[in-house]
Amino acid sequence: MNIASANAGPGMVAAPSVVESQHGSVRPLAAEDLEHVAALFLTKFRHRRRLRERAIAQTAEYMRELYLGDGESKALVQINPQGRLGGFLGVLKARYELNGTALNAAIIGPFMADSGIDHGWAGPQLLRALHQGEFDLQLTDSANRTSLAFARPMKYQLLPVHCLEWTCIFRPGAMAAAVLHRKWPGLPRFALDSCARAFDALARRSFEPPPQHSSSQRIHREPIDAAQFAERLPTLTSDYALRPRWKDGELPQLLALAAEKRADGPLHFGGTYDETGKMLGCYAFYGQPGGIANLLQIQASGSHWAATLDGLIAAAREMGCVGITGQTQGRFMPQLFGYKDLFFRYAGGTMVRSRIAEVAEAVRSGDIFIGGLMGDRWTRLSSDDFGRA
Repeated sequence: MNIASANAGPGMVAAPSVVESQHGSVRPLAAEDLEHVAALFLTKFRHRRRLRERAIAQTAEYMRELYLGDGESKALVQINPQGRLGGFLGVLKARYELNGTALNAAIIGPFMADSGIDHGWAGPQLLRALHQGEFDLQLTDSANRTSLAFARPMKYQLLPVHCLEWTCIFRPGAMAAAVLHRKWPGLPRFALDSCARAFDALARRSFEPPPQHSSSQRIHREPIDAAQFAERLPTLTSDYALRPRWKDGELPQLLALAAEKRADGPLHFGGTYDETGKMLGCYAFYGQPGGIANLLQIQASGSHWAATLDGLIAAAREMGCVGITGQTQGRFMPQLFGYKDLFFRYAGGTMVRSRIAEVAEAVRSGDIFIGGLMGDRWTRLSSDDFGRA
């Protein structure tokens, strides 16, 4: 297998820092672009009609930390022929390995164009510039349908199972109230909560906790901290052919950034153990009493997915969450099907592109660790409402 030739090295010419064409140019994001990019983001993804300076400033500062924090931007901007910013592509650098061979990966986040000045060239230009860069694979787990339309002709492989989101309902009335309050914060909370409690009292028997999938009494769960989670997760991903390669200290730092996300409550960690104290699986989720828990990451070894999923859902229930939602993946779909009061919906396209045949084959066969920390849904850009907190 000859993958090493695709990595940057003495014989490989790096892509130019500025890619030009008759329709404009593409270059790395710079600090002076941040306010414009933040305003475009709030307009496109938060649907703000009136942009407040506070919201722009907070969004710009977070983008500075996310994309310029290490001093080298992989995010890209498109500049039209008149010199105005026409589009933006959020990119985070990550490392993968395929059967021990190191690979550079680009995690694609927000992808947007200014419809007021762009004439359809910004999107294709940004993606082509990314493809000419240093990366062996490009991936995303949050593409909307517009991004899918751009990416599929460029030979991105879609992972259908990972495009779904699952939701398990604990208290239907309270969950409906939580969704309504998130969408319309101005609604009277007292009236919503009163109606929710009355409905849930009637529906309590139908939404009782299901029996545990794991019958073994020798498996137990317990809370863990971020350091324990970071120590164990790489081992639990070792049976994927295409998997992350985190350097020392990199995963704890990533979890610290993920913990800054605010929309769904604080970040919590848990693990499942056998009678000898060996960790069989672990999970991380955002949650708070009365809210909808949001899964960040779940991973288990061998046949222990059921017990780990049981532990996750039980932890969210005991916390007082009204339900839990998370991204699907092929390895625990059979266990999800065993839960009642669980629903699936399309949440965002998960896609991977690589010119390396062995990487493409691993993706095609589903032998890839993707989503969660190897995506961009952990960032505040995925959910937080800047300027209102």
